[in-house]
Amino acid sequence: MASCAILSPLRASLLQRGAQSFRPPAAIAVSSRFPAATAAFGVHRSFSNYLVAPQELADALKKSPAAPNSPEPRVIPLCASWFLPNDPQSRTGIQVFTEKRIPKARFFDLDKVIDKRSPYPHMLPNPKNFAEAMSELGIRYEDIVVVYDSHELGIFSAPRAAWTLKVFGHPKVHILNNFRLWVEQGLPIESGNVWTIECGTYPIPKMDEDKVAHFEEVREIALGHNEEGAEGVQLLDARSYGRWSGKDPEPRPGLSSGHMPGSINIPFDVLLDPKTKAFLPPDQLKKVFTEKGVDPEKPIISTCGTGVTACIIDTALNEANYGVPERRKVYDGSWTEWAQRVKDSESLIQKAE
Repeated sequence: MASCAILSPLRASLLQRGAQSFRPPAAIAVSSRFPAATAAFGVHRSFSNYLVAPQELADALKKSPAAPNSPEPRVIPLCASWFLPNDPQSRTGIQVFTEKRIPKARFFDLDKVIDKRSPYPHMLPNPKNFAEAMSELGIRYEDIVVVYDSHELGIFSAPRAAWTLKVFGHPKVHILNNFRLWVEQGLPIESGNVWTIECGTYPIPKMDEDKVAHFEEVREIALGHNEEGAEGVQLLDARSYGRWSGKDPEPRPGLSSGHMPGSINIPFDVLLDPKTKAFLPPDQLKKVFTEKGVDPEKPIISTCGTGVTACIIDTALNEANYGVPERRKVYDGSWTEWAQRVKDSESLIQKAE
């Protein structure tokens, strides 16, 4: 098995090895491919919830197999730290990962695991490129992945990385709630460069299109807002009120701020504890959505600037058990795509009075 540098991309060896097409239509397909791993999911290291507490992860890591070729699933901490392009301290995800991380964590680069042909940031990669990224990270299909954020932000970009894994059908994905609490609780950390990991060959998955909203779909919803007979799909916007209202600029120069017709502004930070920046308890999350007028009986599309913090809303809806999971989507391109593609004549960028 090849060794890969975790802080630098490797392509050639993976392209030579290739990745086999893999489309498990049901749990039985996964079970037949990884019988020992499938059994272990439900017995030894299965987490009870999508959100994982720091001590729960620490305990699971102590029991996780160390060998990359273990027949049992490993628990893999995956750092997905990311900062806005206008971050006042000019921080980067790889910088904070190098400074402070969970031991043996890998780094998921939200600026690289994308559709590189798209003019919009953070658009989902194609299945082959996703499989290559997972292979470089040494993550196997049967591994249990726990995604986490920076100590500085608490919860910010990890839900996007976790959502990406779910879109591509990775069966066991969780989010640490959160790394700030991990550090405060005195759990193990390490720093410095991580030189090598063992590469693998991750199977090419099938994308779950039902989790993804695209521009044309959202445009039709916005054009039909308030029209008689409209389905009533709700657009939940995770950006700050200033950006949503059009009073504050977008972090990307030249991009108009404002909002889509009929969208509901739910700044992502209202879903987090103000001190720890961990997700609020389910009852408090449900209260936020109720007070914002979100109807759990209607379909929901979450949006934001580039599809990152929209996944915080999507995760919070899941934790609050609010709405029907099969009727929730994330708008992949979000406002950065929207503001560049809508026509002035359509009046699809609105501003608060």
